[in-house]
Amino acid sequence: MVLGRTIYLSLGSNLGDRAADMRRAVEALGPAGVRVARQSSLYVTEPVDFPAQHWFLNCVLEAETNLMPRQLLHAVQEIERALGRKKMVRGGPRAIDIDILLYGSSVVRAAELEVPHPRMAERRFVLVPLAEIAPTLRHPILHQTIAELLAETPDRSRVRPWHEQSR
Repeated sequence: MVLGRTIYLSLGSNLGDRAADMRRAVEALGPAGVRVARQSSLYVTEPVDFPAQHWFLNCVLEAETNLMPRQLLHAVQEIERALGRKKMVRGGPRAIDIDILLYGSSVVRAAELEVPHPRMAERRFVLVPLAEIAPTLRHPILHQTIAELLAETPDRSRVRPWHEQSR
């Protein structure tokens, strides 16, 4: 099967076995119609919107899919549910979070989905791993590279490489 659009997804977890939940989420993408091409390193990241919680593990994936944007959203939401995601507090603790950052060079503005992700340029936990795998990728609205967005973001939250032994 020829896959269509190149997409970028952000994954995050700060409950339970974070690394295992991230692996399970990546593994679940294939059967959902998303072929992972590249994955960034895992990063330990400081909570931003709701600071009184455990630090996150985050990574970014480059993938390909034939799913349309809303189909992709529903697919990742189903993976989140299957892995125990419960929406309780905005920005709060979660077993897994999968955000659609970019869908090719498309711009989507719908009630349930905005692509590019509306806050990606303000989030080091997204920009650091994205810059690792795609530093020259251009944001379709801001027309800056990911490396440029990272250099200019006002976010100063801590993002550091994760090592399995430093759980």
